[in-house]
Amino acid sequence: MGFFDVTNRYAGLDAKADPLVKLSEMVCWEDFRPRLEAVWRGSSAERRSRGGRKPWDAIIMFKMIVLCALYNLSDEQVEYQVRDRLSFMRFLGLGLEDRVPDATTVWFYREQLVRAKAVEDLFAQFDAYLRDQGFLAMGGQMIDASIVPVPKQRNTREENATIKAGGTPKDWDDKPAKRRQKDTDARWTKKHGRSHFGYKNHVCVDRRHKLIRRYAVTDAAVHDSQVMEAVLDDSNTASDV
Repeated sequence: MGFFDVTNRYAGLDAKADPLVKLSEMVCWEDFRPRLEAVWRGSSAERRSRGGRKPWDAIIMFKMIVLCALYNLSDEQVEYQVRDRLSFMRFLGLGLEDRVPDATTVWFYREQLVRAKAVEDLFAQFDAYLRDQGFLAMGGQMIDASIVPVPKQRNTREENATIKAGGTPKDWDDKPAKRRQKDTDARWTKKHGRSHFGYKNHVCVDRRHKLIRRYAVTDAAVHDSQVMEAVLDDSNTASDV
């Protein structure tokens, strides 16, 4: 695909009013950078020092997480969609020749935000931008929850028992590299008869603008009803949920 082919494709997207273009114009993404880098800098530096590639840009990774929430995508799905869709690539500022964050990387970056308890604050700031631009939630709201699978943990029975009791296996603190690879917050749940290990994304989207208003992350075992109050948008003046 040549330069002019891509340009024509983007022009076609603009003619259809690509919603991600509007979102990019409304939100000052750089304002999120200090908080994101405060959470991610240490973890990314550790990965780089162990011989990994240069850490991903914080704004690109945050936008990946926004896409997951906005389109109800798993980490594997968002990786595929970014590779496949020009609108997603443009939203992230990536070209056809650029590499794309893989599913494991998306999980890693989100996991650091969850551990830092930063998700709710970041999306509250995100919602504030929408309100400042006049995108008031007045047409009802949609509440949804999606499971985000994470790599299954290979722990012993004793280790799992300690984790369930809220503790940390005694030898993990002496092995920082091993501790970093362990996810002690994810949990098992069943959906449609199948077992899943990971987290749940709980989102509130206003019906009129189809934009995220509230966002929360829990372990997968938490029932949707337990998070309903946390993600309901009290400022949405319509009664439809």
